[in-house]
Amino acid sequence: MTTPYSMEELVSLCKRRGFIFPASEIYGGINGFWDYGPLGTELKNNLRDAWWHDMVHCPPMGPDGEPLSIVGIDSSIIQNPKVWEASGHVGGFNDPMVDCRESKARYRADHLLCLGVKGDTSGQIYAYIENDDDSLASAQKKLEKYVKRTLSSEEINTCALTELSVEELAITVGPDTKTVGTLTEPRQFSLMFDTTVGATGGEENKAYLRPETAQGIFLNFMHGVDPMRVKVPFGIAQIGKAFRNEVTPRNFIFRSREFEQMELEWFCHEDEAQQWYAFWCDYRKKWWQKMGLTTSNLQMRQHDSDELAHYAKEGCGTFDIEYKFPFTDPGYGELEGVAHRGNYDLSRHTEFSGKKINYFDQQKNERYTPHVIEPSAGLSRGTLALLCEAYTPDDRPSKVFMKFNPRIAPIKAAIFPLVNKNGMPEIATKLHEEMRKQHVVQYDAKQSIGKRYARMDEAGTPYCFVIDGDTLEDNTITVRDRDTATQERINIDQAVAFLNDKLNQ
Repeated sequence: MTTPYSMEELVSLCKRRGFIFPASEIYGGINGFWDYGPLGTELKNNLRDAWWHDMVHCPPMGPDGEPLSIVGIDSSIIQNPKVWEASGHVGGFNDPMVDCRESKARYRADHLLCLGVKGDTSGQIYAYIENDDDSLASAQKKLEKYVKRTLSSEEINTCALTELSVEELAITVGPDTKTVGTLTEPRQFSLMFDTTVGATGGEENKAYLRPETAQGIFLNFMHGVDPMRVKVPFGIAQIGKAFRNEVTPRNFIFRSREFEQMELEWFCHEDEAQQWYAFWCDYRKKWWQKMGLTTSNLQMRQHDSDELAHYAKEGCGTFDIEYKFPFTDPGYGELEGVAHRGNYDLSRHTEFSGKKINYFDQQKNERYTPHVIEPSAGLSRGTLALLCEAYTPDDRPSKVFMKFNPRIAPIKAAIFPLVNKNGMPEIATKLHEEMRKQHVVQYDAKQSIGKRYARMDEAGTPYCFVIDGDTLEDNTITVRDRDTATQERINIDQAVAFLNDKLNQ
């Protein structure tokens, strides 16, 4: 089933209602960076807090029925540059890039495909962006205009831009131009943001903004073992920002240059690694379902051998938990990866630092370097998935409502006086003050009750409480359910308990 709305509609609502909007917008923005408004901040924080609660404070039971041991850290964004040499990022963390001299556009070389006429080695070649139907249609239209006839699929040859020779690249037309030969040869483009530390610049003071949060966890492995007195298997968790100089940021906050990760490194014995790998794959998919993502929009996909990261040795692997975003429908896009990293990272940091990073098992009288299972979820992507899942077109006045799981909804309830007189505002204010002691709630007395409902529907507020004329007589209020738009009367003295009960279901 195709998505019943466009990405443009969702982005418009996010900006209009204060979820997410371009960073530095008054200056024209900056590509790949986004600001979170009041509702977006609450939504993202609620997702972050849910992950921390379910992974660190109250972790799941393990395969043996025993509670897992997981501790948290918050490592520095800037580390010693040698960290990134050891991890393999310096020199290896790059993408092939192609620039268009005419349009000034920049593309991932491995994301460009080319169309040409089969058997014609001298005619022009037309590049388009992979998985972009509009770009493909444009390339085919330009090719048919060039040969002055309609082409059947059997007559068209498709190949990757990276397969072209220098001579073929010289007769290639880029996706956003009509001129041949404007595309540069592919070259490696570093994804690392570099900076300098100290009063003077230069290579000797060069440092990097971290491209991932994982290495900070590996550096602090012994700080988790010794002071916390934990035993393998155990986990170290972290939520924090990472930075990647993406060639082509795209699809709203799906691929941006500044993002946040929710990451766990689970340390275990090599003999138990596959068991824990299977456990975390299963648990993490179920967790996203618990957050409100429907089963039909989620899938597990195992990486092929040519997709595996540099740390993946024999017996290791990665599963992606993928979500069907509007811009990937009917396909899926990565939401979270669960990787078996082996003992690559701890071994590399031992090698580069000269410090022993290992574990001694007193019961087994064995010293070893643990293997690592890494569930790594994008907090920014998770927020986007929740927004996509919640967006629900409807025939109500607002035309849409955000069907958030109440646990992660930015605003839990709204309190309205039906009219701004006859003592109703005073009663509504008192109820608002009582509810806000426990939850994020909003008081709203402006405009008609219908417009107030519409605002709360677009914010994804699960319940609205209305104080009206009957409240003055019998102490009852109206409660409106966001999802069904149905209403019921309850005693105002039970309002807080009513909300707590609904939110805890």
